[in-house]
Amino acid sequence: MATTEGAGKGRTGYDHDALQKKWSERWRGDGLYRTRQDPDRPKFYCLDFFPYPSGAGLSVGHLRNYVPTDVISRFMTMRGYNVLHPMGWDAFGLPAENYALKMGIHPARTTAQNVATYKRQMALVETCYDWDKEVNSSTPEYYRWTQWFFLLLFDRGLAYQAEGQQWWVEDGRCWRHTETAVTKKSLKQWYFKITDYAEPLIADLETIEWPDHIRKMQLNWIGRSEGCEVIFKGLRPEGGEVDLPIFTTRVDTIFGVTYMVLAPEHPLVGALTAPPRRAAVSAYIEESRRKSDIDRASTDKEKTGVALGSFAVNPLNGERIPIWIGDYVLASYGTGAVMAVPAHDTRDFAFARKYGLLIRQVIFPRDGASRNEVTGRWVAPAGLPVAELDAALVDPGVMFRSGPFDGLASEDATRVLGEHLEARRQGGRKVNYKFRDWLISRQRYWGCPIPIVHCDRCGAVPVPKDQLPVLLPEMTEFKPSGTGRSPLATVDSFVRTSCPRCGGAAERETDTMDGFACSSWYFLRFPDPGHGEGPFSPEAVRYWLPVDLYVGGAEHAVMHLLYARFWTKVMFDAGLIHFREPFQRLRNQGMLLGADGTKMSKSRGNVVTPDEVVQRYGADTVRAYLLFLGSFEQEVPWSDEAISGMYRFMHRVYDLMTRFPARADGDDRDVAPKVARELEFWIHKTVKKVTEDVESFSFNTGVAALMEFYNKLSSLSGDPSVVSSAAWARAQRTFLTLLAPIAPFLAEEMWERLGFTRHSPSVHREAWPGFDPAKLVTAEVEYPIQVNGKIRDKLVVPADLDEAGLKARVLASPKVMQWTEGKTVRNFIVVPGRLVSLVVK
Repeated sequence: MATTEGAGKGRTGYDHDALQKKWSERWRGDGLYRTRQDPDRPKFYCLDFFPYPSGAGLSVGHLRNYVPTDVISRFMTMRGYNVLHPMGWDAFGLPAENYALKMGIHPARTTAQNVATYKRQMALVETCYDWDKEVNSSTPEYYRWTQWFFLLLFDRGLAYQAEGQQWWVEDGRCWRHTETAVTKKSLKQWYFKITDYAEPLIADLETIEWPDHIRKMQLNWIGRSEGCEVIFKGLRPEGGEVDLPIFTTRVDTIFGVTYMVLAPEHPLVGALTAPPRRAAVSAYIEESRRKSDIDRASTDKEKTGVALGSFAVNPLNGERIPIWIGDYVLASYGTGAVMAVPAHDTRDFAFARKYGLLIRQVIFPRDGASRNEVTGRWVAPAGLPVAELDAALVDPGVMFRSGPFDGLASEDATRVLGEHLEARRQGGRKVNYKFRDWLISRQRYWGCPIPIVHCDRCGAVPVPKDQLPVLLPEMTEFKPSGTGRSPLATVDSFVRTSCPRCGGAAERETDTMDGFACSSWYFLRFPDPGHGEGPFSPEAVRYWLPVDLYVGGAEHAVMHLLYARFWTKVMFDAGLIHFREPFQRLRNQGMLLGADGTKMSKSRGNVVTPDEVVQRYGADTVRAYLLFLGSFEQEVPWSDEAISGMYRFMHRVYDLMTRFPARADGDDRDVAPKVARELEFWIHKTVKKVTEDVESFSFNTGVAALMEFYNKLSSLSGDPSVVSSAAWARAQRTFLTLLAPIAPFLAEEMWERLGFTRHSPSVHREAWPGFDPAKLVTAEVEYPIQVNGKIRDKLVVPADLDEAGLKARVLASPKVMQWTEGKTVRNFIVVPGRLVSLVVK
């Protein structure tokens, strides 16, 4: 980091170290950040995304989230709101466990160490969290209730166990490591039925104030599509048939189906594979296990497949079509089977060309066609040419070569063919969703134990709620075993238990829960984290929830944010809470890059920590700089030069306030009326601007407005009549009040030094100022007068003077007349409130 003015005391006497020590201790002693719940005040619940405490500690990039929410919370407190601004730790899960494995220390110890580091670094920039509200998801007092929620979902039929494919590596390393061989293993795991809530998850997005791109990401992830289910018949090679349902949004093309493709994982692949094809099919399935779903679905990858040697029957025309498997079909989408229509699907067209399969056109463009007014059907142009296609015709049109459905428009096909299929019990209209149920199981140690007991007689039995929590046992060796089971399976005292239902011998579930379970309800715990009668205090939740403002990274758009919305809706349906959406307003901060313009990382050596910058520049400078960098959502680079500029600004504010302190007995009798009006204008203008900018998360322009206000005060400070006036005192008091959420130490110190404690004991308890629109109109305006591009005069005129009156005064000015006499004014340009420009010849 580049050097600048020395740390601590600067050239003006501004000593940020001394101010931070003095005021931090006093504020904590006074309980400044303690949450108030005054029933006569409105509430404001501001929440940061639940962070997991990593071993690396915080970088200044994290503060782009935490400083703005701190400013908002202080701002709302000053506006008279009861503010809840808590912090806690998403301490269970893979990040914490992997760090513990790397360090060779138990995750409980590393988590405690990392939490202490985070809290110390947050205190460096004076985040106003109420630490009496702190929660930690890895404590039994917390995860007892995570287990309680699991049982709620289980009791409501929303938690179930099923076989599923899971990425697997035998040595426990992450599958993303390209040097490690990976495959998929079939495991019996727990799922939550989030798909049951697909429609309310879509519909209720309209009721919340979220960024459009986040809403679109959730809609795309859910992937709602309307179409038809069609039940083909699969013909077993040894005889007999099985149902092969498919889902399609283009049922209008069904007469163009020339083959079928199953996902390699489809459960009927074995039954439909002819004996001579088994070796090739098995080899292909094994190869597909090594590919990710993203790679398999990529439009850039060449599509591959293997024929099973069997056939399926199209229910609408009775045609036998060959069955293939292809890894571009995913078992997780639809039914894991697709009807292939190469004439009207780009992917199917490429596959058919590669393997020499039939391509049959059954849709023609509507251009040139006519419509029968009696039947409503379209009639193809005479002599419709049907040539060999060079590419798939993917646009909708009119059905032909489709038997009794010839002439049917594509947009009518879902209804007409859906009714036809329903009548024959061969399918029908259906809504499909791209997303799948939430896989909750983790075969890892550091997580919330799943409160289920497995009994040979009773099956999966929930642990009685009065026996919660199921405690995570202490383990010295917790590395993943590679067996497909959690390390908990090796702890005999944990596994062996009795069935709560029949009393017989039973075994505990050894999978732990996905860490996202802990963060799906934590916002309910913060209002009363010590509540012992349930997961949350109903009274506190009724007052504080839903969250008014939720701030964090956009990377959680389709996981945490979707899961928390799902759990909230389940709780609402269970009658536990009064709201359907947990977070009313959402904002996502932009990334803070290193000074080199790349993402901050240890490997690049460009990480900047709060420790080093607060020591050098002080917390106020760091806070103001992070706010001033750019718009909140913008990706911006760190700059040593720019933060040095903000450091100098703090010195200048300190210098101005201490050199020209307000007088308690000042009055406005000696101030020129014009100056007094100008000062009032700037007070009200700045209040309006900063208020609106903080409300809209435009912190950079709010800081800029304070800089402009400072410049105006500085320019007026040379007038003794001004700095001894009551107006000057009002201006200083207003400036410090607006500065307080941004630079809390400097504002509080100046508040005390200037004697404003007679109004409020702390600037942070001062009421946020309002503004008077009538004061935002200046009585007079000064216009620079240009003649042919050069300033020749300056005129002060009434602010409400019209252009004709302004022109008359300008042309009557002796200084202007020197340059216009005997010449013609070709152009007279007015920039309202800014400039008058004349062009003469």
